[in-house]
Amino acid sequence: MRWLIVALVSLVALPAFAQDLALKRVMLSSGGLGYFEYEAPVDGDATLKLTVSLDQVDDVLKSLVVYDDKGGVGGLSLPGKEPLRQTFKDMPFDQSAFESPANLLGALRGAQISVGGPRAMSGRIVSVEEETQTRDDGKTTVKRTRVALFTDNGIQQFILEDAENLQFADAALRDKISQALLAIQANRAKDARTLELSARGQGKRTVRVAYIVTAPVWKASYRLTLPADAAAPKAALQGWATVENLSGQDWKGVELTLVSGRPVAFHQALYEAYYVTRPEVPVEVAGRLNPFIDRGGVTAADVKRAAPAFAPPPAAPPPAPAPAMRTREAEMMGGKPMSQATNVEQVEATDAATQVTFKFPSPVTVANGRTLSIPVIDRQVTAQRLALFQSDTAARNPMAAVRLTNDGDTGLPPGILTIYERDKAGMVAYVGDARLSAFPIGEKRLLAYALDEKVTVERDGAQTSRLATGTIAGGALKYSRVIRQTSTYRVHGPAKEPRQLIIMQRKLPGWDLTKPDAKGIEISEGYYRIPFQLPGGDVTQVAEVAQEQTQHQELRLLDTGSDQIKVFAQATEFDAKTREALTRILQLQQTVSEAERKLAQVDTERQQIVQEQARLRDNLGRVPANSDLQRRYLATLDKQETDLEALAKRRADAEKAVETARDALRTYVTQLG
Repeated sequence: MRWLIVALVSLVALPAFAQDLALKRVMLSSGGLGYFEYEAPVDGDATLKLTVSLDQVDDVLKSLVVYDDKGGVGGLSLPGKEPLRQTFKDMPFDQSAFESPANLLGALRGAQISVGGPRAMSGRIVSVEEETQTRDDGKTTVKRTRVALFTDNGIQQFILEDAENLQFADAALRDKISQALLAIQANRAKDARTLELSARGQGKRTVRVAYIVTAPVWKASYRLTLPADAAAPKAALQGWATVENLSGQDWKGVELTLVSGRPVAFHQALYEAYYVTRPEVPVEVAGRLNPFIDRGGVTAADVKRAAPAFAPPPAAPPPAPAPAMRTREAEMMGGKPMSQATNVEQVEATDAATQVTFKFPSPVTVANGRTLSIPVIDRQVTAQRLALFQSDTAARNPMAAVRLTNDGDTGLPPGILTIYERDKAGMVAYVGDARLSAFPIGEKRLLAYALDEKVTVERDGAQTSRLATGTIAGGALKYSRVIRQTSTYRVHGPAKEPRQLIIMQRKLPGWDLTKPDAKGIEISEGYYRIPFQLPGGDVTQVAEVAQEQTQHQELRLLDTGSDQIKVFAQATEFDAKTREALTRILQLQQTVSEAERKLAQVDTERQQIVQEQARLRDNLGRVPANSDLQRRYLATLDKQETDLEALAKRRADAEKAVETARDALRTYVTQLG
């Protein structure tokens, strides 16, 4: 049966796998993208083939670009995303028909075939049945395929495994089988697609094809070596790049460029078939409308930010290094002083508007699945050692830190930084790690790398409030109150080592720094960076950081009690005119209070008489008529009625006095301001 499979395959001219385009340039971005550029020499019109992984097809279709100075692009074609399913969609058989010749013949019942061999015959396929036969030894069995044909001489049978050759009579059917076999062969690399690019032009030339796809992020890491002389302004910085080749192909002698930046990048599923769903529209009748649905909008507003200027504090000797892992230079370098190795070939670094590029001078070879680490930076940078106190990091001790200034020609990408330190005895010590953020030209970075346990910081906080200003307008007292928050730092430094200390103090939104003076202070991500000089010695220094916020409030004077107005009337922060007005309001309030007191007194007297009359009337019902006690009660009631009439007149006068006092207060307050 093996010969029959070969015979069927021979019906199709299977092309050999070809990769016409050669990878020449690779550019990797820290944004997770890779630029791959290929070249191919062509003469006249040509079809170029490029194989990419299935998960890269969308990006290739989105970004592929062709450079041809003497020609043009005819088009790009590639198999569908599910080529086999599409191929067998219109075939008289499915993919399982090619699992064996028997399956193919069984799927094509009724097809005209001719068979060569001991029993040559031709006819249409009637049936294909598998049977088990026993060999001559009577023990071993073998499976055979019996095919029945409808021929001119009736139904005849043959054993498929004994046939020498087999041919389909229908040329169209042979073409379909050929197409199916080609599709199966092309689909062997299930996770890859071969793109065919048509180049149109004349003469010999080089065509370049490039695209951008997802790629592993390349990583930067740094090594900073601080000199033994703490006053030295420079330190040696070496940067390395770690690159992974997971592109699915080897990089052989490619031009490698690394880009540090954050480009805006999108992914779109262009290698998908989309169909537009048509909305179902109701039958139009009189009065029916189908308007556009508004989803609303957003208004953009400008956001302005300002930061105070920064004047760097004077340099100071460094803090003590953290416990170190030391190696003797004499052992490593045969007794000679050890110096940091330099790049054999200088990487070309270029600073652009939004990114920094590092181009390697020599071709790079990296096998697929391998990782490469190579130096990209080797230069001196301005460095200052100091102590950095961050209460969120360590509550009682500052961090040993170094302030770097990027005074080079290009920015630096973010990465981990390993810090070494030399001493006067020729020892190199590892003192800690730090994280370096994106580092543009001319900027500074504070890098904390170890705990400085020789410096102790105690911190206390307090809040006070005081009146500031006050004016009266429109019947209201408008005054301001200043809230002050103070952080007091008590710093005890080492006895023999001076320190340059920077305290990180959280910046309160809407508050102003009033102590110390803002000159020479940085603001970074919601924190003040406040420098303090510790001269050394067994002393404790006290430093205060104060922030203030002015709160504006309004008090309606007619609705405010005399006790609160009395407090404001005595406030020396207010001007004399405001205090006099408040004092006058206080007097008028007292007049109103006195009038209201007299009115309340009249009401109290009247209520007492009314209650007494009720008692007398109750007693009158219990005493004998025309008795002395009855006449006495009646006389008392008569007198009380007279008193009530007098009280009614007094109450009317008291009410008038209250109203007059209130009018006076209201008139005075209204005319103020």
